[in-house]
Amino acid sequence: MILSLSELFDAALMTFAVGYIFMGIFQAKALRIGFDWQSFWMACLVTAPALILHELAHKFVAMAAGLQATFHAAYMWLGIGVLLKLVYAPFIFFVPAYVSIGCAAQPCAILPLVSAMTAFAGPFLNLVLWMTSWAVLKNSKIRSRKWLMFWFLTKKINMLLFILNMLPVPGFDGFSVYSGLWQALA
Repeated sequence: MILSLSELFDAALMTFAVGYIFMGIFQAKALRIGFDWQSFWMACLVTAPALILHELAHKFVAMAAGLQATFHAAYMWLGIGVLLKLVYAPFIFFVPAYVSIGCAAQPCAILPLVSAMTAFAGPFLNLVLWMTSWAVLKNSKIRSRKWLMFWFLTKKINMLLFILNMLPVPGFDGFSVYSGLWQALA
């Protein structure tokens, strides 16, 4: 099975959580009373694909290499993100999801190049989404303010995700990419 029911549940939960966390970006200047469903759905539409597809790229490359991979929502981090949103934190940085990767047989050794390729798959997908949204903005004549905002924010979010994830900092994908390449070439 490509995605289990628990993975689909985690993806849906993560979508709603990040939609809520980032919906303030899409709210109109006028103060609205009550929950702004339009801003919520637009935030879900922009943020969730960048995050979920990033993680699924890791999963599918790992599976193609013969590894077991499972998508998970990071419940603790999503909870912290929602809490920060509730207290109106000006900047929120958190990891909303991750993919656990392992071997079907034990003992297990993941080759450094496979590790690097799996780690690079997520940022690479963000690079593709960034370049696609850039091309759409450059080459089409979008008249709708809503869709112009969608493509502009899609471009910005995926650019940020690509750049941050490629930093050679432990815990980031870039660290696994560079260390895997270093080990494979050494």
